[in-house]
Amino acid sequence: MWAKETLPPTLVLALIFLRVSGTFFEAVKMYTSRKKIHKDKDAEPTEFEESVGQALFDLENTNQELKSDLKDLYINSAIQVDVSGNRKAVVIHVPYRLRKGFRKIHVRLVRELEKKFSGKDVILVATRRILRPPKKGSAVQRPRSRTLTAVHEALLEDVVLPAEIVGKRVRYRLDGSKIMKVFLDPKERNNTEYKLETFAAVYRKLSGKDVVFEYPLTEA
Repeated sequence: MWAKETLPPTLVLALIFLRVSGTFFEAVKMYTSRKKIHKDKDAEPTEFEESVGQALFDLENTNQELKSDLKDLYINSAIQVDVSGNRKAVVIHVPYRLRKGFRKIHVRLVRELEKKFSGKDVILVATRRILRPPKKGSAVQRPRSRTLTAVHEALLEDVVLPAEIVGKRVRYRLDGSKIMKVFLDPKERNNTEYKLETFAAVYRKLSGKDVVFEYPLTEA
């Protein structure tokens, strides 16, 4: 090894170039990833959110099948949720007004993102806000879509995409607690059956409620 003061000039220049170029490429990567993330109040995205943003940016620029559809789409936030068996799911919140754009390419986009995140299940949900009930005697009306119940129902529909919910049943445990069984359309069984545990874990994380997902027995 050379002492610092005896390094050949060409090697010194090479090291400086690598350091500068590395910083430059990191800056470019940060810029490109943040084009696909719009957080509330201009909050700083997490490192994981930047990785999701970068994945979306890369798909927009390399995947001809998704390129035009992804051009005007971006996300609000992203987290990882623990699933049984030491697995993790990627949960991506997308702007409510862009939900139809994401739904249009849902199956294709999720498939490509799951490749980029080493096979982790990817779930897309729209960002919705719950409003508190108006004060007693207030003339202000709260839209039904902003109630806790409505937001949780819509969240449930987002989590199980591309499947549709065809039935629900509430069962009460001996301790008085309840658990909801949700029946999914078997037409999307091939795209969703391997994710049933992920659906349950993600919905529990986002709503605090336990749900069991199944398919109707009379699917034939």
